[in-house]
Amino acid sequence: MTTRWLSPAEQRAWRAYIAAASLLEDTIDRQLQAETGMPHLYYSILAMLSEAPDRRLRMTDLAETLKITRSRLTYGVTRLANDGLVRREGCHSDKRTQIAVLTDEGTAVLERAAPGHAEQVMTAVFDRLTPEQVGQLEEICGAITRGIQGEDPAACGEDLPWRRRSS
Repeated sequence: MTTRWLSPAEQRAWRAYIAAASLLEDTIDRQLQAETGMPHLYYSILAMLSEAPDRRLRMTDLAETLKITRSRLTYGVTRLANDGLVRREGCHSDKRTQIAVLTDEGTAVLERAAPGHAEQVMTAVFDRLTPEQVGQLEEICGAITRGIQGEDPAACGEDLPWRRRSS
């Protein structure tokens, strides 16, 4: 098999992506840590639960939504549960399934954190893009996600982060 190398344009695009992704994650994480004392992942867990019906999701579904390993999610949910922001419940229909539930206290923390987080995302990303570029960003990220995840996520097996047992 012949090695495929990136063209100069692809190399520049790849390095630009890596730099932007690293800086963006750091910027958002620092803002959330400073204002709420929680990392971006914990904020994301709270946000996803807030959007779920009855503020509850199966842990496996939450890991899939966040595109993280189950063990990383378990660690985060445990920390948030220790702070009273989420709780875990067993599933009545499947004893192996755990459900993460956003508490009222977790909702209050999220509501206090959301304005600063939204402002940071606007400043760091969307204030720098034209409406056309916003559409392109969505299209590009969607294409990458679909390519890695596949149109049929079940066919990807253990390669997907939320199916892995460890980080």
